[in-house]
Amino acid sequence: MTKALVVIDVQESFRQRENWRAVSDPDLVDKIITLVDHARSEGHLVVWVLHIEPGTGTVFDPELGHVRLLSGLTPAEGEPLLRKTAHNAFTTTNLHQLLTSAGVRELTVCGMRTEQCCETTARLAADLGFAVTFVVDATATTPIEHPDAPAGRDLAAILADPRTLSTDDVIERTVYALSGRFAAVRTVADVVSSNPTPR
Repeated sequence: MTKALVVIDVQESFRQRENWRAVSDPDLVDKIITLVDHARSEGHLVVWVLHIEPGTGTVFDPELGHVRLLSGLTPAEGEPLLRKTAHNAFTTTNLHQLLTSAGVRELTVCGMRTEQCCETTARLAADLGFAVTFVVDATATTPIEHPDAPAGRDLAAILADPRTLSTDDVIERTVYALSGRFAAVRTVADVVSSNPTPR
């Protein structure tokens, strides 16, 4: 086994936030399922990652019950489910050891959020020597406020601010940052058709 799919933070926590109404892809789960089915059919390792912030009282606090995969996503028997407290999926988990012991050298990254946990994981994976495929349309994100924006605004005010980065802008910036440097940026269709499974 030389390849693995890492599914990052596709969890209920995000759906509890107001800005989920502006998420770039409400159908993200369907795309993740396509990638997971393909990875399993090819005999690749599938690793699931959830973000936790214990004791914070936020939607990422496991005590509140939102730290679970979105409906429709279920790890198969033997597929690791890791919990992280850092942005990337490596620093606070045993992901590196797990991948290395399984002989994985190629990593496919998908999940939430495009520019945050997914991009950070892709960058670190590349630095660790993995060949990384970043499946851009199997990631999702929400608009990002300007650093100087006042705190506590509702979603309507955030979206009305011309300084707010749209989801399209956020995703485009990630593509520019990763392509040719840290990862091969691909689509779900690219990944699924690149090694077609005989029927």
